[in-house]
Amino acid sequence: MIKISNLSKSFAGNVVLDNLNLEINEGDVIALIGASGAGKSTFLRSINYLEEADSGQLEIDNFKVDFEHISRQEILELRRRTGMVFQQFNLFERRTALENVMEGLIQVKKMPKAEAQKLAEENLRKVGLEERMDYYPKFLSGGQKQRVGIARAMAMQPTLLLLDEPTSALDPELVGEVQETILNAAKNKQTMVLVSHEMDFVYNVATKVLFLEKGKIIEEGSPKEVFHHPKNPRTSEFLSRHVKTNGIGRSND
Repeated sequence: MIKISNLSKSFAGNVVLDNLNLEINEGDVIALIGASGAGKSTFLRSINYLEEADSGQLEIDNFKVDFEHISRQEILELRRRTGMVFQQFNLFERRTALENVMEGLIQVKKMPKAEAQKLAEENLRKVGLEERMDYYPKFLSGGQKQRVGIARAMAMQPTLLLLDEPTSALDPELVGEVQETILNAAKNKQTMVLVSHEMDFVYNVATKVLFLEKGKIIEEGSPKEVFHHPKNPRTSEFLSRHVKTNGIGRSND
């Protein structure tokens, strides 16, 4: 069980996250949707303290932290328990795909090199990159780079995997391979919170959808509930603009 309580964040007096609360069960895939500037990425990045929340509490199993009084040791432990997949890949250009995945295992988990290599190879195979392990990032496509990023995060065996717009930097023809990798992780019961503007993907991968507006969660429910039967007029307006007519549709079932 993961519990986020009273999470708040302001920038220069502007409230970005307004007292957010969320409970996440093992195997849940939580999708955050909403307009640009609604607070989605800030919410995601605050969970592992890449953004410094002003207040709030987080519980991951038996680990608890208060963001107002967080220590350096607690930040390190928080990041051991959460994996992050970035929009822009954030790979080390002078390290191979394999070395990129091994880096955190050796530096953060203090794993012996041979053990780290074995685990890194296993995770690269899971994302279909067994033939690209020795390639440097400049020789990989955008989709392959993002799959390395996912393998790197999953190799750390996080309790919670965070994905911030994982396909937005990709050419359209490369989006599918990354989405398939995330769908496979979901099938394997990896607990995730993701931000995405790909509404058909959200509908297919999420167990729960949260609609954010001005730093507040104004609607939440299953994909079917939120997409087909939105209760808040703002949610309905947003979906009418962002759901493709040839995609998941807006049926009345």
